[in-house]
Amino acid sequence: MSGNRTGRCACGAIGYEFSGEPGFSFHCQCRDCQRATGGGHASAFMVALDQLELRGEVKYFERPAKSGNTIRQSFCAICGSPILNRNSGFPDAVFIHAATLDDPASFKPQKVVYREYSQPWDFVDPEK
Repeated sequence: MSGNRTGRCACGAIGYEFSGEPGFSFHCQCRDCQRATGGGHASAFMVALDQLELRGEVKYFERPAKSGNTIRQSFCAICGSPILNRNSGFPDAVFIHAATLDDPASFKPQKVVYREYSQPWDFVDPEK
């Protein structure tokens, strides 16, 4: 990914734009991500907070992570789409859900994390 990127929730009430390169892109198979997405994993990428412009009102759900950090999951209050996460261990970054990109084909995952929690019905490329 390079240049300015844009994305939005399903209903369009929340939109975003960011510049620069993502710092890390991944599939996360932890149980929290499974529950947050309703699928077998979450696909996300990290962006520096100061490179993100967020439009619209997001709602937050806060929870403790296994690492001891605090996770703030954001979602659209109208359509419920997950948008991004904040992690207290990375105060200057946001983790954006890849499916919210206007061009989701530009997402290139680098790694799978928490593979030990994978579901047998959720195939993720074993080469990552």
